[in-house]
Amino acid sequence: MSGITKHINKTVLSYAQIIFGATLVALSYNLFLLPSKLAAGGISGISTILFEMYSLSPAYTQLLINIPIFIIGWLTLGKDFSWKTLVGTFWVPFIIWASANIPYTITNPILGAIYGGIILGIGLGIVYKGNGSTGGTAAIAQIVKKFTGLSSGYSQLIVDGFVVISSIIVFNLELTLFALMCIYITSKTIDIVQLQTSATKLILIITEKEQHIQSLIRDEIDRGLTKVRSVGGYSHSDKTMILCVAEQQEAFHLKKILQRDEPDSFVIFINASEILGRGFSLDKYYGQKL
Repeated sequence: MSGITKHINKTVLSYAQIIFGATLVALSYNLFLLPSKLAAGGISGISTILFEMYSLSPAYTQLLINIPIFIIGWLTLGKDFSWKTLVGTFWVPFIIWASANIPYTITNPILGAIYGGIILGIGLGIVYKGNGSTGGTAAIAQIVKKFTGLSSGYSQLIVDGFVVISSIIVFNLELTLFALMCIYITSKTIDIVQLQTSATKLILIITEKEQHIQSLIRDEIDRGLTKVRSVGGYSHSDKTMILCVAEQQEAFHLKKILQRDEPDSFVIFINASEILGRGFSLDKYYGQKL
């Protein structure tokens, strides 16, 4: 596949992610947030407040507010990002307008906060993976991320927090607290989607019996490993630190084996958020002679 074809495919995938993610964002608003009266941050939260106060159309409100924010994003985040933001900026209000009369809505604020927050977080996470934005405070959150180094989820949490707290003026304290819960769920979901958090473990084993441990890993869970020469800080004796990544069930099985056969080895299990390489993002045996 040529470099041009790869670039085209990557660009198409990015825009497809933005459109799909923006659709989920809009549906989460019409299905959960607006009916539940949850001003869950961002321009959507502002449009919820204005709808409650003046019955203004959320779709048109979000579109009008997004225009000056889009210009700021264009100047701050770059041309390529801004073109993708332009798609999200118009697509979200369009879907909100198109699905305004959808019959299946949730008015319970608890369900709205939980499921609305999850779907909103999935949508925003997919948009961010496409290097885009849905405009509004999502673009502002990306600006905060760029200049502070915070994750997308925490950047979104900070920006949306100001909108949610201000909603107490229009809604009661109970709905405001549900809205805060919603944006927390959204922020965590965004990070899960972006990091592709999976049930994988990074296993660190510090041992003096590297050959035995290596055999256990190969024979019991069929995983690769990396060995790092190390020195005990207390004993000053030569040791080997073995690094291995495994699925959760494999890690659990290896843990039982190590407890039984190598109780003196020092073992650490760490959650691994995203794994790239053979056996995870690549086929385990592709291209190898079996």
